[in-house]
Amino acid sequence: SLKEKRTFVKSAFPAITHIDYSARVQTVNEKQNKKLYNLLKAFEQFSGHAMLVNTSFNQKGAPIVCSPEDAYACFLNSGMDVLVMGDFVYLK
Repeated sequence: SLKEKRTFVKSAFPAITHIDYSARVQTVNEKQNKKLYNLLKAFEQFSGHAMLVNTSFNQKGAPIVCSPEDAYACFLNSGMDVLVMGDFVYLK
């Protein structure tokens, strides 16, 4: 009936889940973007999840990153563990 209570499972991925438990999913295949596809497959081998979060790249109160130099500086001064730019992977 319409009066039944709905039960929702909490998201295993709260950073990408809206309050109504939806998400804006984007997909890619090997033909569309081989580098990104391979990055996702490698991340899946490492973590068990073939997903990345797409968000604005800046720290609170700072302008959006506009250059590789900005990206590297933001990476160094943030809680990020890994930065991927083109063919380069930076680790902390």
